[in-house]
Amino acid sequence: MFAGCKHDGFTISGTLEGGAGKSLWLEELTPEGTLFIDSIPMDSKGRFKFSYKMPYRSLYNLHTSDNNYVVLLPDNGEKIKVGGDYQNLSLTYTVSGSPESILLWQLQQFTNDGGKVLNELVDTTLYYQHLLDEGKIDIEVVYDKKDETDSIYRITFLEQQDYVCRFIEENRGSLSTLIALYKPFNNRLLIDTRDPNSIEWYDIVLEGLEESMPDNPHTIHFKNTVEHQRSALTRQ
Repeated sequence: MFAGCKHDGFTISGTLEGGAGKSLWLEELTPEGTLFIDSIPMDSKGRFKFSYKMPYRSLYNLHTSDNNYVVLLPDNGEKIKVGGDYQNLSLTYTVSGSPESILLWQLQQFTNDGGKVLNELVDTTLYYQHLLDEGKIDIEVVYDKKDETDSIYRITFLEQQDYVCRFIEENRGSLSTLIALYKPFNNRLLIDTRDPNSIEWYDIVLEGLEESMPDNPHTIHFKNTVEHQRSALTRQ
């Protein structure tokens, strides 16, 4: 009985604006892919509560739709509270009661900030293209504005990349580093697997996981991934 207490699972609860009478979906990010766990109904006030006994430490997606989700990293015994807007959960969510889920929230917030800059650059490009189409500006103005937006894009990409690298270094041994390792910006990986230098970050993540949780299925699977990545880079 006492041994069983080590695997007492976690609880997720909270209230989502606009979630009255709707449902959430919980799935595990297993080493082999996503695994559906259960649907979570919300009451007339958008409140929900769900408990789950996880067989090992893992990552979980909490969905409102296929493209609107948050990633949680629970530990046994944690009572996690999630808030936000049902329709825009990934952009508005808050989380408490789980230190490593909060780490992932911080990572997502920085990602969201980069996304806002990217959206502004797209809007600016479309605006100046519209002015050009109407004959209100010369093409040289568009070229100048493109140089400016390209520069902002490069700076923002490097800021996102630097944040992810610091996140990995500062949180060695946490499964959250796996999420950071595969973070994209504008559909481009911040740590590019085609870059020979990227293997350094794979090694840092793996070394941390092998020190903190060597028998975890995520660690074992990721070790195979690193070996495959190293072989692919050697063949280039």
